[in-house]
Amino acid sequence: MYNYETVFILTPVLSDPQMKEAVEKFKTVLTDNGATIENEELWGMRKLAYPIQKKSTGFYAFLEFAGEPTIVSKLETAYRRDEKVLRFLTFRQDKFAHEYALKRRSLKKNAPKAEEAPAEEPAAEAPQAEVNEVTNE
Repeated sequence: MYNYETVFILTPVLSDPQMKEAVEKFKTVLTDNGATIENEELWGMRKLAYPIQKKSTGFYAFLEFAGEPTIVSKLETAYRRDEKVLRFLTFRQDKFAHEYALKRRSLKKNAPKAEEAPAEEPAAEAPQAEVNEVTNE
């Protein structure tokens, strides 16, 4: 088994449930053909470097999986058949890329989650100087 990464860009006109359904569809293609999904990241809506099919933004999704080489051709056939996919790229990780991916995932899991910053205490009111009124009588 080899380790692979795939990134695909979905059309920006999809609603959130449609986008998640498309990602699940490609995950199903992988698992039905014997691959194991190791990591899934939804990068969200991003601006494209150049227009693709007259669209300037797209929804990026990233999958890491382990499987046999025949799975890649089946996955890419599924990408080509789906009109929601603007672009895709799949490649096999070498041992250094795989080690880096494992390290990146472990750092991501161990990173402290963004917690709310402690609210600042309201500044104590400065004592106001007493003002003696001087009257001109």
